[in-house]
Amino acid sequence: MPKIKTHSGAKKRFNLTKSGKVKRACAYKSHILNKKTSKRKRGLRKGAYADVTNAAAVKRMILYK
Repeated sequence: MPKIKTHSGAKKRFNLTKSGKVKRACAYKSHILNKKTSKRKRGLRKGAYADVTNAAAVKRMILYK
């Protein structure tokens, strides 16, 4: 069997932790920032974990990461 290709978009957006959780960045931080409060933008800097319902699908896309 050939190796499965890694999804190019997913490998740029997700990482796996040692415990197997899928780490991701917060959305809504790229543009239209002047109407968002400083507190909100500061919170968006922090990372988050992908929901457990999506974690299996993401792990399939980034098999070798």
